[in-house]
Amino acid sequence: MGPPLAASLLRLLWLAAGVCASVAGTRAQSLTVATYNLENYGSANRMTDAGFRPDYPKPEAQKGALRTVIRGLNADLLVVQEIGGQPHLDELRRDLKAEGFDYPHAALARAADADRHLAVLARVPLQAVTTHADLEFAYLGGRAPVKRGVLEVTFPSSAGAITVFAVHLKSRFTERPDDPGSALRRAGEATAIRDRILQRFPTPGTARYLVLGDCNDSRTSRALAFLQKRGKTELATLLTGGDSRGEVWSHAYRREETYSRVDHILVSPGLVSAVRDGVARVYDGPGVREASDHRPVFVVLDLP
Repeated sequence: MGPPLAASLLRLLWLAAGVCASVAGTRAQSLTVATYNLENYGSANRMTDAGFRPDYPKPEAQKGALRTVIRGLNADLLVVQEIGGQPHLDELRRDLKAEGFDYPHAALARAADADRHLAVLARVPLQAVTTHADLEFAYLGGRAPVKRGVLEVTFPSSAGAITVFAVHLKSRFTERPDDPGSALRRAGEATAIRDRILQRFPTPGTARYLVLGDCNDSRTSRALAFLQKRGKTELATLLTGGDSRGEVWSHAYRREETYSRVDHILVSPGLVSAVRDGVARVYDGPGVREASDHRPVFVVLDLP
């Protein structure tokens, strides 16, 4: 083999190595994003085996079951509702890490509700974190705040930055006879959240974001309709899907033994094509019945 031919082959080998490195650098990525209401992970009025207890912590047995669920869920980014203050979030992360399951990144939202907060636990780094505690809306002749606010976090992925809007709409408990079940209030909260998302992403068709959390309402409610669309603008697609047995409920109302789907995941038009099988899933692994009155809902994103 002469020197010119050897040199040409060497150049081809270098080019091939460069192509392989380029392909490896753009490898596809799969991420699991989930939402989970922890059912008062903090001090709350509780009925215990010893009777009613005010400002009582979540029982240790329930905390242990909760960690079993979170480990089994194995989400890369987990949105949680009904966690207490920063010490409770720190405790949960510490106990998970002691069991070999580390979430090195986390964020807590503080809003009008002083007892129940939104938080995010993540294995992926958080590029930006914003708490929207200033949201309000017209309500029965006055103004009302979005009680838990909205926690917005952005994280990197192989497809570019992805944003998560964590929400927890008003519960159905109310003392107002002019708004039974707080349906009007949840609809108002949803409009305020929707309008803020459109401020952040005026062209949802090309945006990559998720809206997820405990909406305390069904998929046919006005609140969920407002989170999906404003006028002719498509804001997000509401994902359906059930557990391993095909059951779709995410909340158990133990007193009445009724089951419903109130925890939802919505995906922007620019990200919906990445949703594996086009559905969300309800987690039904060990511990879900003992940990909380909710079951986690998650989605797997297959990103180019």
